[in-house]
Amino acid sequence: MKASRLAAFSLSPPGHQRGIALVIVLWILLLVTISTGAYTLMARMDQLEAHTVISSTRARMAAESGINLAVLSLRDPDELNRLIPDGRPYAFQVQDIFVEIEVTDERGKVDINSVNEQTLLQLLQGHGLQAGDAEYLAAAILDWVDVDEIERASGAELPAYESAGLGVGPANRPFVMIEELLQVLGMPWDLFKKMEPGLTVFSKLGVPDAAYAPLEALLAIPDMTEEDALNFIAERQSEDASGGMGATLPNGQVAVARGRGLTYSVLAKATLPNGIWDQVEATIRLGGGGDGRPYTVLKWQEGFHN
Repeated sequence: MKASRLAAFSLSPPGHQRGIALVIVLWILLLVTISTGAYTLMARMDQLEAHTVISSTRARMAAESGINLAVLSLRDPDELNRLIPDGRPYAFQVQDIFVEIEVTDERGKVDINSVNEQTLLQLLQGHGLQAGDAEYLAAAILDWVDVDEIERASGAELPAYESAGLGVGPANRPFVMIEELLQVLGMPWDLFKKMEPGLTVFSKLGVPDAAYAPLEALLAIPDMTEEDALNFIAERQSEDASGGMGATLPNGQVAVARGRGLTYSVLAKATLPNGIWDQVEATIRLGGGGDGRPYTVLKWQEGFHN
């Protein structure tokens, strides 16, 4: 009896131990599988991230090459080979990268440092501002630019800003950049964003040159509606107008490009075959400086801007 109990006791542990060993082995295999899967996933993510960085860098470099292609064209002595700087799109293939370029002569935009009151009123109303609000905002903009501290009728000098709870008033100097308009008392963000593509501080012209003006600047021309502006742009970019015939404004005046400008806005977008893209927007002045470069960068923006 005692011997049988000892035999039973001595035979049961090995089977029990084998079961525990099997469970341990299975857990080890599970952990190894999880670790291997996690390592593979991390390696794949690193590979994808590196591929994205390389593609993004290629797209950025190609977009910057688009700026240089535009400059090369604008400096071409043969007028027939030059890009027409009225915002029309051009497309190039640089190896396997698709590059799109739009060039706008700054003479076609509204210079907020040189604009007269009537043109400014027309611009503001053309972008949907009511007459009374447009009069107030135009006066506030002009009070920002003029050097005196005398407030115009419906304008805004330092006391008006202080009354609105603002610690800083108008600069009483020309705008350095168009974004400074957002500091003018009463300037709504939405209105600024609508007008922004048609504004400049580089042309020194009181009225925009319709031969190059984008839609946003054309609305500063008297009797010009948005529909008129769109039709005018379509006519301006037609073959007849491009051949020197010009396009006709609503008042019957023909807008013909005259001479070559010095300052341009260039938008260059590059798209890779895998769909990754990047863009660069620059305002440049031809002629460069003492460093021998063919142009000087006045403003530079990268990527998508909203």
